[in-house]
Amino acid sequence: MTENTAWLGRDVRRARKEGMPAITRRQRDRLADMVTHARAASPYYRGLYRGQPERVEDPALLPVTDKKQLMGHFDDWATDRAITYETVRAFSDDPGRIGQRFLGKYMVATTSGTSGRRGLFVLDDRYMDVGAALTSRALASWLGPAGLLRAAAQGGRFAQLVATGGHYVGFAAYSRTRRAGGWRSRLIRAFPVHTPMPQLVAELNDYRPAFVIGYASTIMLLAAEREAGRLRIDPVLIQPAGETMTRHDTDRIARAFRTTVRTMYSATECTYLSHSCALGWYHVNSDWAVLEPVDANYRPTPPGQFSHTVLISNLANRVQPFLRYDLGDSVLLRPDLCPCGNPLPAIRVRGRSGDMLTFPTRCGDPVQLAPLAFGTLFDRTPGVELFQVEQTAPSTLRVRLRPSAGSDPERVWQSAHLELTRLLADNKLDHVTVQRAEEPPQQTAGGKYRTVIPFDRSGTRS
Repeated sequence: MTENTAWLGRDVRRARKEGMPAITRRQRDRLADMVTHARAASPYYRGLYRGQPERVEDPALLPVTDKKQLMGHFDDWATDRAITYETVRAFSDDPGRIGQRFLGKYMVATTSGTSGRRGLFVLDDRYMDVGAALTSRALASWLGPAGLLRAAAQGGRFAQLVATGGHYVGFAAYSRTRRAGGWRSRLIRAFPVHTPMPQLVAELNDYRPAFVIGYASTIMLLAAEREAGRLRIDPVLIQPAGETMTRHDTDRIARAFRTTVRTMYSATECTYLSHSCALGWYHVNSDWAVLEPVDANYRPTPPGQFSHTVLISNLANRVQPFLRYDLGDSVLLRPDLCPCGNPLPAIRVRGRSGDMLTFPTRCGDPVQLAPLAFGTLFDRTPGVELFQVEQTAPSTLRVRLRPSAGSDPERVWQSAHLELTRLLADNKLDHVTVQRAEEPPQQTAGGKYRTVIPFDRSGTRS
């Protein structure tokens, strides 16, 4: 049967109803199909999988891939032999083509390179349709019939807070929908995250969305505007994405807007990887993705422990297969069923292992601090609206702060400085210099605020 959007939606609902055995069966069959397709149509995978069994249902049999390897073999990686790095790069360099179909078939999506290397990806209709089916299912489970009716009564409008300066996946998908026309195009509107806050607030007040989706850091700023009474919208659902959040963050957003807040853990390589539940766990959409928490040697990390990194396999995108792809994040797999009742595997996310800050102690031994250590620190510091910690030298931190409205910037800095120096001292890093930046937190070209920026020992910054 053709895997059109309607069929995919029914299959997702059927899989959830039938439970984990049916989901696991789908995952196993789709992985085997993807490996067979990759080996047949991609010269890169054909060579990489030489010697593998004819049918592969266990991802652990496969070698690991990453962005550097795939980008380095771009022309041989693609299964459509008309795709080349030069033609995709030329397409992505033209902002006028955002949302257009590359070669009349595909969507091109780029990443801003905050993880160390710019990504250039080609996504097929199957990828887009699976994402739409899983998102629709998530919305239904989060809101229920009553919530969906409230959203419809408010016009059902979606506000997408996105970076609009490039072929980033959120804006590219939005632009594609707008170009296609139809009823969906009339229910969504993009709001650039670089818009000055007073203007963004005024435009949202005028639009009155039922759903707000976008970068977590921008939504945190909007929560402050809602608390101050300047933002007067009442969305049925807010979905922060693209950046790691603490429970404190999501609770604050929920209180400010008096609404449901659900998050997602995903990447451009697999936008539908997981969706959160009411208890804050991310549930992996295992019928269309494989997620493997592993240690530094790519051995499985036991449930209940944070991994060194995580490998994902996207079971939908056939034009550029992502198989056992090193995403670089540290995750914890819940060892038991989530009390929310969702049978899908549940994970916590600590953030990118590449965003770990490594310091030398006075005796020269390395000490690592995770991004979450800084997130929880600034969470409990009154008056901090947004923060950014950059390691400008092995033993130097530069701190950028955006104080909340009405707070005393000097007092906020003193409190933040006290907490930060205490954290460093507790880890035998009292010799680390903490500097106060004059400038506020800086956005990347892709619109994100990186809360923690490690020292670049190569001497270059992407």
